[in-house]
Amino acid sequence: MNKQKLLSITMTLLLGVSSIFAQKQPVDYVNPLMGTDSKISLSNGNTYPAIALPWGMNFWMPQTGKMGDGWAYTYASDKIRGFKQTHQPSPWINDYGQFSIMPMTKQLKIDQDSRASWFSHKAEKATPYYYSVYLSEYNMTTEIAPTERCAYFRFTFPEASDAYVVVDAFDRGSYVKVIPEENKIVGYTTRNSGGVPQNFRNYFVIEFDKPFTFNKVWADYHLVETHLELQSNHVGAAIGFSTKKGEQVHAKVASSFISPEQAELNLKEIGNKTFEQTKEAGRKAWNDVLGRIKVEDDDENRMRTFYSCLYRSVLFPRMFHEVNAKGETVHYSPYNGEIRPGYMFTDTGFWDTFRCLFPFVNLIYPSMGEKMQEGLLNTYLESGFFPEWASPGHRGCMVGNNSASVVADAFMKNVTKADAEKMYEGLLKGANSVHPRVSTTGRRGYEYYNKLGYVPYDVKINENAARTLEYAYDDWCIYRMGEKLGRPAEELELYKSRSQNYRNLFDPETKLMRGKNADGTFQTPFNPFKWGDAFTEGNSWHYTWSVFHDVQGLADLMGGRKMFVSMLDSVFNLPPIFDDSYYGGVIHEIREMEIANMGNYAHGNQPIQHMIYLYNYAGEPWKAQYWLREVMNRLYFATPDGYCGDEDNGQTSAWYGSN
Repeated sequence: MNKQKLLSITMTLLLGVSSIFAQKQPVDYVNPLMGTDSKISLSNGNTYPAIALPWGMNFWMPQTGKMGDGWAYTYASDKIRGFKQTHQPSPWINDYGQFSIMPMTKQLKIDQDSRASWFSHKAEKATPYYYSVYLSEYNMTTEIAPTERCAYFRFTFPEASDAYVVVDAFDRGSYVKVIPEENKIVGYTTRNSGGVPQNFRNYFVIEFDKPFTFNKVWADYHLVETHLELQSNHVGAAIGFSTKKGEQVHAKVASSFISPEQAELNLKEIGNKTFEQTKEAGRKAWNDVLGRIKVEDDDENRMRTFYSCLYRSVLFPRMFHEVNAKGETVHYSPYNGEIRPGYMFTDTGFWDTFRCLFPFVNLIYPSMGEKMQEGLLNTYLESGFFPEWASPGHRGCMVGNNSASVVADAFMKNVTKADAEKMYEGLLKGANSVHPRVSTTGRRGYEYYNKLGYVPYDVKINENAARTLEYAYDDWCIYRMGEKLGRPAEELELYKSRSQNYRNLFDPETKLMRGKNADGTFQTPFNPFKWGDAFTEGNSWHYTWSVFHDVQGLADLMGGRKMFVSMLDSVFNLPPIFDDSYYGGVIHEIREMEIANMGNYAHGNQPIQHMIYLYNYAGEPWKAQYWLREVMNRLYFATPDGYCGDEDNGQTSAWYGSN
C-alpha cells in the first residue's frame, strides 16, 4: 500500500471519528452507573441506575439486592433478581411503591434467590432513557424504555417451550389478578418504609403483546392452583408462553397512587408507540433538559462527569402528581390520603438540598421550580407543615427548618407563582412549632431557641448546635421574604434579630462554634474533631462555617479577614483526625473524609460543601479557585466509584454543575 493511499484512509477514519464525537448529544455523556459501587461502610455515591425521565414519577432499576434492601443495586453484585419500579431517594430512607418483573426460561422460579440470573457489566447498557442487560441463566435480553409514569419492556427470548415472566408485588400487603383474555396483569403493592397514610397503595397494570399459555398467581413463593386473583401478605403472578429463537415479547407497565383506573389512564403515556419510539421520545426529553446547559471541553471525561452530575440533579424531587381523564393535574396526598388537585413533589431532604440543588433548579429550570413551589404549598395545606424530609410524606430524618430557605429562595428569585402570603404563613408556623408525630418537621427545641437564642446542649435535644446555626439562617430567610412581602416592622425585626443567634455559639477561645448549656456556659469538655454530638454528621470545624447569611459577621467574630482566612486554611492543613464516640464507631461519612487526603475537609457530606467559596468573601479568590478545581478533579468521576460520599438527591451533583 503506498503512503498517499494510507494517508487518505487515515484522514477518512479521523474525520469519521471526529464526526461521531460531533454528533454526541448531552445524554450520550451520562453514565447512570456513576456512584453505584457503594456499600454501608463506604459510599461512592450510594446511587442506583435510575431509568427514568427527568423528575419522573416512577423510576425503574435492575434489582441486585434482596426485597427490602436499601442497597437495591450495587455495582459489585453479579446477579439480578428482577427489574423493579422504585421511588427510593436514598438507601437510608429506602423505598415505597415497589414491585418487580423478572423474565426467565426453562424452569419456573418464583423465589427471589432462585430466579436470580448472573449478569455482567460487559453485557449491560445503561442510559437514562434506555437499559439493556443479558441474563445469562436464561440466554435472553431484557430492555427497558421509560416514560414519566410507565415503562416499556422488551424481552428477547431464545427458542423455548417454557418461557415465563414473574411479577412480584412484594410483601407487607399486596394484590394481583391475571386477566388472560386481555394479556394483562393488574395489582397493587403497599410495601413502604414510612411516611404514608393508612390507605396507601401503588396500583399497577401490565399489558403483554403475546397471549398466555400459562398463568398462575402465587403467595409466599408458592403457586396457587385455584385462583387467578389473590390478596395476601406477599403475592405475585407468573405467566408463560413458548417462544422462537430471537422472538421479542413486549410489556407495557404503568402505575398510579390514585386508583387502578388511573393506572390504566397513565398507560396512555405509551399509547400506540413502539418500543423504539418510546426510547427515542425519552432520549429527546433528556436532551431537552440536559441541553439547557451547553458545555465544551476537550477532555471527554470531564464532559461525562458534568452531564452525569446534571442527570442526577434533575431526578429529585420527583413528581407525585398525575393527570386525570379530564386533563387535570391531581395527586394522591401522602399527608392525608385524599385525592387533591394540583402538583405534588417528593423524595428530597432539605437538610441536603437547600444548599445547592434547589437554587440550581430555580436558576436553570425556573418553570419546574414554580411547580415545585406549588407542590410545597399543597404539602402545607394538607399537613399543616412544609416538609423537611419527604418520602413520600413527612419522614423523621436530619435536623433544621430548611424549608424556609427553599421557599424563600424561589420567592426572592420571582420563581414562585403560588400564594406567597400563604407560604409565608407556613414558614411562621414551622418556625414556632414542631410536627406532633415527626419531630424533625418544624423546629424541635424552638421554645429554647426563641427564649435563649440557641438550643441548649444539656436539654436532651441532640445535635443542638447544628439546629441553632440552621435555625438562625432560616430566620434570615423568613426575614428577607417577609421584607419583600411588606410584613409589619416588628415581625421583621424579630426574625432579623434571631438571624444573629449564631453568635451565641461562637467560642472566642477556639474561634469555633461550640455547644452551649442552658445556663450560658459552653459544653465541657469540647473536642472540635468530635462528629455528631452538638453537630450533625460533622464536627465543629465543618459546622462553624454555617453562617450563610452573614459571612462578614463571622469573619469579625474570628478577628478579621486575616484570621478568617487562616481558619479556612486550617481545615485543609489539619490531619483527618476524628472522634467517633457519639456514634460508637466510624460512620461512612467519617471514613470518606479520612481517605480523601484533603485534611479535615469533608466534601462527602453537606455541611461544609459551601466553605471553599468563603475565600472569595475574604478577598483571596485564588484559593477558592484552587480548591474548587482540586475537589472537582479529584473527587468526581463518571465511574461507579465516582462520588466521594452520598450523592444525596442531586445535592452533591448540583454542586459540581454549579461550578
